Amino acid sequence: MRICSVSLDGFRNYENFSAAFSPGVNVIWGENAQGKTNLLEAIGFLSGAKSHRSRRDKDLISFQRDKGIITAQVESRGREFLLEVYLFRGARRKLLVNHVKLKTAGELSGIVQTVLFCPEDLALIKSGAAERRSFLDHAICQLRPRYGEALTQYHKLLEHKTRILRDWEKNPGLLQVMEEFNEGMARAGALVIHYRAHFVRKLAQRATQIQREFSGGREELTVTYQTVSNVRDPLGQTVGIYQDLRAHQESHGRAELEARSCLSGPHKDDLLTSINGQSARQFASQGQTRTAALSLKLAERELFQEDTGQWPVLLLDDVLSELDQRRQDFVLGRITGGQVFITGCQAPEGDFSQGKTLHISQGKLVDSMK
Repeated sequence: MRICSVSLDGFRNYENFSAAFSPGVNVIWGENAQGKTNLLEAIGFLSGAKSHRSRRDKDLISFQRDKGIITAQVESRGREFLLEVYLFRGARRKLLVNHVKLKTAGELSGIVQTVLFCPEDLALIKSGAAERRSFLDHAICQLRPRYGEALTQYHKLLEHKTRILRDWEKNPGLLQVMEEFNEGMARAGALVIHYRAHFVRKLAQRATQIQREFSGGREELTVTYQTVSNVRDPLGQTVGIYQDLRAHQESHGRAELEARSCLSGPHKDDLLTSINGQSARQFASQGQTRTAALSLKLAERELFQEDTGQWPVLLLDDVLSELDQRRQDFVLGRITGGQVFITGCQAPEGDFSQGKTLHISQGKLVDSMK
């Protein structure tokens, strides 16, 4: 899998940009606030039409512009693809592959998969459960389209049920359809839990090994999936998970009416991490937090390669500057294979024959060197 070239027109601070990339390591360097992260954001957008920095397409469009365009030449699964993304103010975006309009953004994930690590990913360890659920959802959606469908269905039903719980006292008739929503949420939720549990089991094995090597054997990272309390076997058949979810809904029905919120389902799931037996969220140092989050991302990358036979495109935003030399060397040694984009404030020192450097200034490509 390879991003051969990208052109940007009206995307963030790129008024007009075009560059070709190495199939190996690409170092994007320049001073702060020049557009390095914006370029990674555009590349990441190709894997599912989602930005890691904004939920609104209009935020991605340059000031004083009504439209933003990302165009990319991609090699994937032994084929060549032309990807086109058109973002508009006040209108729906348009996604095309080889000039054919896509029905859903998820179809992009069948062509391009990316794994991104950026400074904000420290939230994977230190912030609330929503950050970790988002990490799981983005990763699994790229690998399992059925998961994305189940997740979308679950969130739609959750939104409707939440409205019922909020308004039922004013309109008791709403409770007549509660059972229908509970049934749908249990079926979709069982699939969500099943996929998450299996992904986390494989992720944990790899992340533990990476953290151990990262730390020279001094740190043991444990990763655990936490879901609805009475689900007996998240790794088991979905019919069993469904039955457990229905039982949980029934036992929490009165509490939900009183709380006016949905208390049952995988929308409260979490990914628990510990280092040497202590909660990473509570006790990990800044360095441990960074390497634990990076271990999760590198483990995700390896799972993608194992599952698809292709390395996903790895995007590392300002990662190496916060690591000591030994850990920098470990990261660079671990990411052999596949295409990699790394941002930094300085060009790599010495001979860089194994990749390409791109100097970015004020949203423009100043120069590029192999």
